[in-house]
Amino acid sequence: MSGLLPDRRTVLTAAVATSVAVAFADSSIVVLALPDLYGAFDTTIVGVSWVITSYNLVVAVAAAAAALARIDAYRAAQVGLVLFCAASAGCAAAWSLAGLIAFRCVQGLGAALLLASSLALLGGLRGSRARGAALWTTVAVLGAALGPVLGGVLTQLFDWRAIFVVQAPVAAVALLATRGAHALADEPRRRRRRGALAADAALGLVFAALVGALFLAVLLVITVWGLQPITGALVVSALPAATLAVRPLGRDLSPPVAVGGGALLLAAGLAALALLPRVSNALVALALAFCGAGIGLAVPVLTRSSLDAESGLVRSGAITVAARHAGLVLALALVAPLLTGSLDDAGRRALLGGTKEILDANIPIRKKVPIALALRDALERAPRGEVPDLRQPFDDAGARSSSHVREARDDLVTTLESALTRGFRPAFGLAALFALLSIVPAIRLRRAA
Repeated sequence: MSGLLPDRRTVLTAAVATSVAVAFADSSIVVLALPDLYGAFDTTIVGVSWVITSYNLVVAVAAAAAALARIDAYRAAQVGLVLFCAASAGCAAAWSLAGLIAFRCVQGLGAALLLASSLALLGGLRGSRARGAALWTTVAVLGAALGPVLGGVLTQLFDWRAIFVVQAPVAAVALLATRGAHALADEPRRRRRRGALAADAALGLVFAALVGALFLAVLLVITVWGLQPITGALVVSALPAATLAVRPLGRDLSPPVAVGGGALLLAAGLAALALLPRVSNALVALALAFCGAGIGLAVPVLTRSSLDAESGLVRSGAITVAARHAGLVLALALVAPLLTGSLDDAGRRALLGGTKEILDANIPIRKKVPIALALRDALERAPRGEVPDLRQPFDDAGARSSSHVREARDDLVTTLESALTRGFRPAFGLAALFALLSIVPAIRLRRAA
């Protein structure tokens, strides 16, 4: 019977690897909870984006600082897990948007220390630098891809606070596990191998592009199309599924081909999202599958090229983490205001089209006026960047019993959703541009090889 039980080293490895995956997932885990955050804190797209941006910004800055300093991997991991656990509990209990952002910053600091030091920890648990780096790379890819799915399921089943409630015990278990682990000794700092800097630059641009798949696409299906978080999670699950599916293929390709092909697939998926011909969950899932395939091909190769244990385990991991999260921060800083502006323009066009739909509707004038006034009130009450529920005024006017009112309602909602969907095009286009730009430093990998 004892032979069926996992040995202690396996349990410790699983605990540390899970905490690393959660720390990477936190870059995007709250995106499916954005409508709940709108309601809870009465904020805007730019405001709520800081719940994501603050975490990634602190991770990038703290990881860069860790790369410059000489830190003990074992102690850094323990301090990081304590901070991450405490901040997760704080996020779950946050009373305001400012409080949530403050705790997210502390969570980001803990994550940076954990992610930078976990490469040495996993190397010690797995018995070699190569095996530790391979596991670190795998959980890094899966954590980033699975973040929105996990957040969506928890939000639907419980509440947005459940996202952080779950993370606290995960960090606590990993903290206990590290007490029985040891970290590989850090190597003397040598000059990083040729091509590592190019890999960092390409990683940053790929993750900048991923904002389109992990933030914009989720915002579209949840906030504009009105999907429930768990339904949105099913749509978004196409991304991690495709990431896993192409991993075996990526091992058979040369690094330049894998990175170049992955970047093109990612750009193609983002371009497809920008040019959606209609509201369609299936088309979004297909486009996200292209994005996921691009991630599965490009990110593991770039991460392996960036990691250079001979130049120092902690330093190497910290630089890679900083590059990934710097790309996310750059894209979020550019995308959020661009999206807000384009949605404002799209909203004005939608109102003009919606007015025409109401005037042309085959319903009595005595019903048109109350509907129009109710729609005006719904639009005025909606927070900036949030799509109001425009079905209720029609339902109050008898949409359930009148086919004409029901048809007018559906036409108006379709007009609004289509206009706002087109409002996402500039932001998706910018994300696709980041994906294409990642090919430029990737050319350097071929020369290094």
